[in-house]
Amino acid sequence: MKNGDHLILIPQPSDDPNDPLNWPLWKRDLITFILSMSAIFATAQGSILAANTIVITIEIKRKFTEVALLTGYFLMGCGAAAVFFVPSGRVWGKRHAFIVGLVILVASSAWASTVGSNYESFVWARIIQGVGCAPFETLVNAAVGDLYFVHERGIRMAFTNLAVFGGAFFTPIVVGKITMTMGWKWTFIFSAIFCAACLPLVFFWCPETAYRRNSKLNTDMACDADDTRSTGIPGTRDSQGNAFEMSPRSDSNSIGETGQFLPSSKEDGHRTEPHVEQSGFIRKKTFRESLALFDGRKTDDNYLVLLLRPFPLLFQPAFLWTCLIQGTMIGWTVFIGVIIAMIFQGPPYWWQEDKAGYTYLGPFLGAVLGFFIAAFMSDWTVRYMTKRNNGIYEPEFRILLIIPMFIVGEIGLFGFGITASQIITGESVWQEPVVFFGLEVCAMVIGTVSSSLYIVDAYRDLAIEGFTISIIFKNFFSFFLTWYAFDWVTMGIGTKKTMIILGSVQICVCLTSIPMYIYGKRIRAYFHHHDMLKKLHLK
Repeated sequence: MKNGDHLILIPQPSDDPNDPLNWPLWKRDLITFILSMSAIFATAQGSILAANTIVITIEIKRKFTEVALLTGYFLMGCGAAAVFFVPSGRVWGKRHAFIVGLVILVASSAWASTVGSNYESFVWARIIQGVGCAPFETLVNAAVGDLYFVHERGIRMAFTNLAVFGGAFFTPIVVGKITMTMGWKWTFIFSAIFCAACLPLVFFWCPETAYRRNSKLNTDMACDADDTRSTGIPGTRDSQGNAFEMSPRSDSNSIGETGQFLPSSKEDGHRTEPHVEQSGFIRKKTFRESLALFDGRKTDDNYLVLLLRPFPLLFQPAFLWTCLIQGTMIGWTVFIGVIIAMIFQGPPYWWQEDKAGYTYLGPFLGAVLGFFIAAFMSDWTVRYMTKRNNGIYEPEFRILLIIPMFIVGEIGLFGFGITASQIITGESVWQEPVVFFGLEVCAMVIGTVSSSLYIVDAYRDLAIEGFTISIIFKNFFSFFLTWYAFDWVTMGIGTKKTMIILGSVQICVCLTSIPMYIYGKRIRAYFHHHDMLKKLHLK
């Protein structure tokens, strides 16, 4: 077992210099940064119409609901494409998916800028944009699991989630100004330009992160479910099944998730000296070789089997819980995004596109706040709970982040509903619903980080499939909400009652975290012995 400062590295790095876990920390962080920046421009397409829905409605002479559905079609394309990109990433690696996604985004963004008043063409451009976005929604978070040890993942996972889910809230601020000064078509032109700028960065500086290693080294992918003291993160047990009790320590070198797993190198986070394996010396790939789109299969599993694998996970409580935690909050965010333009571009404010875009300053700051809360609390709570648990880490400690998500999210949902409904009567000013919208987004980021980290830590071998099914769920759920949002608010029960209903649903969703925290270990043990995927011949 390799370790640093007498602390076990999880997962275990191999002796291959091409193993991403053996790369210097600065290189791994650079890859994460480039992929996160690309993810920002990719996912920005989802909210690119938020500030200019009204002007597009007028220009192409369509109903508001039809224009709002253009966001839904993007989400539908993203959700559908995720089904195909994910098994491709499992079989052949993630690099080709990121590059293909950027090429599709450049082409589809350019297409969207030329549609004119052709609504059908606009619909297909948005669907194809969703296809291009799919690799970044599904695989960027999974790449964190490829690149980092368990103790290094917390803040990086928070950062990638901020990029994937939070960066989109800055888009309407910029889009509103562009639409006001240059026209809405230029928003797609700039989108094509920025995605094109990311393409060479990914091509030259983001080598393949997926690595085919000996299964014995994937100590974060197995689980000894028999022992009631199981940590849920394999590799914390010895060959006799005894849990390693590793005391948290305070070290300036540590950003640790758990407080007990620390890097071994003072220079770049860890050091594993490559040496000769029994099979002989392993040559490090040249820079030119690292540019290949494919460098061999990463698994012997059949592509079609992997294509079907995510769907049965909906019947596994942990993954259903993740879908609900992520999907509902993201769905409410999309719902608010659809109606917020109508609220502020109608009476009594009659704002133009630039001011309507500025209302997203609250959600953007909320996303950033959520990132810092999640990054800090994910580390602190795990260190604290691990110390109280005699130095034994449990993945269920990640679920504790749902507590701040619940508090902040409910304040945001109920507060937005009440204050937004009072705008037209003058009882509330515009700043109030904007602040509450920001709190709702803050909770969304916290919940997404919490559930993502739980899946990565507790079900590392199914993390990609878990992210896939959650993205499919949230995208189609959000599409459903965009279809009915306008009618519910204008011709149905109104903004206040609608948001109260949504907030009440969210309370029920958050309460499912209690049985997940209590019985999460038993659930993992049960599905370890009753593997649903094996019974369906999908594993």
